[in-house]
Amino acid sequence: MLQDLMAPDDPSAKRRKMEDQASDEGAIRVPNPHLEKIKEDILYHFALGTATHDFPALFGDVKFVCVGGSPSRMKNFISFIAEDLGIGSPGGDHPNICAGTDRYAMYKAGPVLSVSHGMGIPSIAIMLHELIKLLYYAKCSNVIIVRIGTSGGIGLEPGSVVITRQSVDAAFKPQLEQVILGKSVVRSTVLDKDLAEELTECGKELKQFNTVMGNTMCTLDFYEGQARLDGAICSYSEEEKLQYLKSAYEAGVRNIEMESSVFAAMCNLSGLRGAVVCVTLLNRLEGDQIATPREGLKEYQTRPQKLVGHFIKKHLGKQ
Repeated sequence: MLQDLMAPDDPSAKRRKMEDQASDEGAIRVPNPHLEKIKEDILYHFALGTATHDFPALFGDVKFVCVGGSPSRMKNFISFIAEDLGIGSPGGDHPNICAGTDRYAMYKAGPVLSVSHGMGIPSIAIMLHELIKLLYYAKCSNVIIVRIGTSGGIGLEPGSVVITRQSVDAAFKPQLEQVILGKSVVRSTVLDKDLAEELTECGKELKQFNTVMGNTMCTLDFYEGQARLDGAICSYSEEEKLQYLKSAYEAGVRNIEMESSVFAAMCNLSGLRGAVVCVTLLNRLEGDQIATPREGLKEYQTRPQKLVGHFIKKHLGKQ
């Protein structure tokens, strides 16, 4: 809790305590007392700032945030959800709110914000720091954030959609270990159980593709960290690889990606209800190379969008 970080005689402690209590009602938390001292907060990687942009006017109505790796995928998602919700004219353009930078892209349609996060833990972590502050400055509340993306499946047919129960590290533990000021800090990576179950039910209602709930292993890279044999460097045998992946399956892991751990940890710390919805592009027990034709992969990548779109429509009463 933020007030625990402050001295008892801090004049802002009372207000912060009230804000922390309000978090139970869906308010965004920013557990950083140093933000109090910043007159103008520049969200550098978004090319936005509190002195140059009216955050409540621009983002105050946001209730759903969807984040994914590539800018093009997130632009496609906002076009899809806008049409699905009947927002704007069919085929209408949605400008990139972060056009002043090439780091991330951001699009908005009504109560839905769509943001790219790049690839890997460092990239999504930078984006999430600034996104959480944006939502806080905009005075948003009761926000649901969902990461939609691709992954490698374990024991699942390609095209299956996995709803993450908890993100686990390479040792199958539900935690993120981060070094801060030279010391190891461990944070929980368990996600919102009710939200995960609701999204799983949405997948079953669609009846368009296989939807399962399971643990997601978050790794530090695409090759050795995911027990691949096709990278430039590999120091283990195929037998060792398969033994490791089978151990992951037995530990409840159903897919592998590179962002879910820090996503879960930061959602927990900021009071955001978060979920991870990823489609599997291959079954890693059968190989490492993604051999599905491009058109098939494009269709796979629409599946998390369809599921989350169905979820949003249900919440907005537009079914």
